[in-house]
Amino acid sequence: MLESRLGEEGRMVRRKRECLACGLRFLTQERPVERPLWVVKRDGRRESFSREKLIRGIEVACAKRPVPRERIWEAAARVEQEVRQTYDGEVSSAVLGEKVLEKLRELDEVAYLRFASVYLGFEDAGRFQREVEALLRGGTPREQGGMEN
Repeated sequence: MLESRLGEEGRMVRRKRECLACGLRFLTQERPVERPLWVVKRDGRRESFSREKLIRGIEVACAKRPVPRERIWEAAARVEQEVRQTYDGEVSSAVLGEKVLEKLRELDEVAYLRFASVYLGFEDAGRFQREVEALLRGGTPREQGGMEN
């Protein structure tokens, strides 16, 4: 073995190995086997949690923004870790959406607003404007009682 190190905040081990016979190098990524996690949609349907889908959602919000891919992966890993630690086997899509909003707010305000406009279903420019104003004040209209989900 050439090298071994932790990744994803200690939730994954990356190992570099070299074949003694042929000299080829291999990189493996090892994660613990985790319990299944189900996402309960707004209409009551359940689907299995997908790390890839979570990352794609964050990537779409961050498209053409100066957010490094590693930060996107870290944000997704933190969301997943928080959900797995807090919820036992099932989490609502609303909780996932709120956690993604929290992480996007830390990453990039424009990405946050993009995600919020879809996730919260902005129906007019006024609601979008209120969200921008609340963001500039350091809160969200939901926290300040100005808008319901």
